[in-house]
Amino acid sequence: MKPTACWRNPASAVTWTVSAALAFCLLATPAAAVTCEDGTFESVPYTACTVNPGTEELRLWHTAPDGQIFGTFDRVRDAVAGGGKELAFAMNGAMYHEDRSPVGLYIEQGVEQSRLVTSDGPGNFGLLPNGVFCLSGETAAVIETLAFAADTPACTFAAQSGPMLVIDGALHPDFIETSTSRFVRNGVGVRPDGTVVFAISNAPLNFHRFARLFRDVLGAPNALYIDGNVSRLYAPALGRHDIGLPLGPIVGIVEPLG
Repeated sequence: MKPTACWRNPASAVTWTVSAALAFCLLATPAAAVTCEDGTFESVPYTACTVNPGTEELRLWHTAPDGQIFGTFDRVRDAVAGGGKELAFAMNGAMYHEDRSPVGLYIEQGVEQSRLVTSDGPGNFGLLPNGVFCLSGETAAVIETLAFAADTPACTFAAQSGPMLVIDGALHPDFIETSTSRFVRNGVGVRPDGTVVFAISNAPLNFHRFARLFRDVLGAPNALYIDGNVSRLYAPALGRHDIGLPLGPIVGIVEPLG
């Protein structure tokens, strides 16, 4: 694996000392597929995991070869271990219906399993603009849905979710800073250098604060909400393995064993 570039968001409210910045750089360049770190933003604890899609195998899972939905990090971990790999990171990867089928566009290994939805509707998914997380070759992107429909890229893996948290540096127009709707939430963003950053709050927060976390601290000018309340993280480097009811799509990173 190539070392991850040391990154700092100059717009962040975090005050950096030379020693703190050096420590961050050293932590951000380990011989691992993903770097996960805990932080606090405006009194809310969170965990952020970054990955370079050009050097790591980042992908989505939904249905196993036996026709059963994976549903849990354990099942994905066991499946990739059978292929001589290990699961280095995982997170719930998209919204899903009661039968755990994907809501909106879902593509796995280049095969579209669920179509793109461009209309508005109830719930967070229908709060337009929503968007698509697309993995194509060695690149990743978060793309607003109508822009995706107008100029559709060839995605090897893709999942639609919503709402968008950040669109070209601007917060979703319907977010209210003083909103009392607070949940544990997770999302994904892409930095200008192509680095993908996943984040999960470790306490409830509203959309406005979660979006500002991605834009102002994690440096993602485009970021997408994945889900809330059911949000879970598998990060063995942190000793973290969240459990709960079975999930729909799962996003994660695999690397060779050993």
